[in-house]
Amino acid sequence: MESPEPLPGLMPEPTAGPLRPAPRRPVRCALCGRPLTGEQSRRTGLGPACDAKLHPPGPGIRTWRHDVDQDPLPGT
Repeated sequence: MESPEPLPGLMPEPTAGPLRPAPRRPVRCALCGRPLTGEQSRRTGLGPACDAKLHPPGPGIRTWRHDVDQDPLPGT
C-alpha cells in the first residue's frame, strides 16, 4: 500500500536558503528620539546619555551629619 501524499497547504513549503531571524522592531529613546540598540536601553526606553541626565550618579564623597555644641545665645 502506498503512503498518501499530504494535502496541499498542510505542510509548509521548504524555503530556499538559511532561515533569517525576524528583524527587530525599532525602539527610539523617549527623550531624544534616537534609535536604541543596546538590550538594557531597549528595555528601559532611554539611551545611556538620556538615562544619565535623568538619573545622575550619587556624590562620590559621603556627607556626614555634623552636630556642633553651641553656647546659649545671650538674652535667651
